Amino acid sequence: MTVTVLGLGAMGQALATAFVKAGLPTTVWNRSAHKAEALAGLGAVRAETVADAVRAADLVVVCVLDYAAVREVLEPVAEQLSGRVLLNVTNGTAADARRLAGWASTHGVSYVDGGIMAIPQGIGRPESVILYSGSREAFDRWAVPLGAWGTGKFLGPDPGLAALHDLALLGAMYGMFAGAFHATAMAATEGVPAERFTEDLLVPWLHSMVDVLPMLAGDTSVSEERRLVERVALTNIVSTSAAQGVPEHLIAPLRSLLDGPAATASTPP
Repeated sequence: MTVTVLGLGAMGQALATAFVKAGLPTTVWNRSAHKAEALAGLGAVRAETVADAVRAADLVVVCVLDYAAVREVLEPVAEQLSGRVLLNVTNGTAADARRLAGWASTHGVSYVDGGIMAIPQGIGRPESVILYSGSREAFDRWAVPLGAWGTGKFLGPDPGLAALHDLALLGAMYGMFAGAFHATAMAATEGVPAERFTEDLLVPWLHSMVDVLPMLAGDTSVSEERRLVERVALTNIVSTSAAQGVPEHLIAPLRSLLDGPAATASTPP
């Protein structure tokens, strides 16, 4: 089973390295050719052109900046892609993925979309999760080799599902990070070292809150009493932040979730 990786940024290099270490014949290509040197040293084949890279493999992985770059790379080699499996792990929207899947279908290409829930350094570890959607047949055929990256989860035949879940999970992560950065800044105004605050209090607290998420997700009603308590708490957080000289832009928008139509919209279905 032969593989090609198009795009050798930090993530593309990690994906290709995992393939090589797993013993898969791997071809790589990047617009800036020097980025392939380290992989060539590991045993990957460096292709001079995208067409050469595509022809060399049964599975073509594309990992570039955005979907505009994906189309720019792939459209000139549509004919060479025919009959192969295209796995796109470029970050984008569900609509982006569905459009690319439609394009692939018209050119006889089996399409799988992927969402990588890991940083490059985590590729190759079982705890790193990669989300997939699209052609089930293509995924099943390549599931074992793709295990070199981490634990795969197939979400369904809709090619947009991986991107949707990817962005939803990233949204939760960025929201958590924003709150954590704000909390650390508040504590720092009284001289509390960030590392001590984070290790002793913040991380254990967030872990305990993560444990109750399934219960909260299943709660289909938010009482007015609970909403009032949370509104008071958020008001106090914002006012204290202002008093301590901490910008409130990371936390203030949360108050709108407890007011009017937004509160209803934010309640889980």
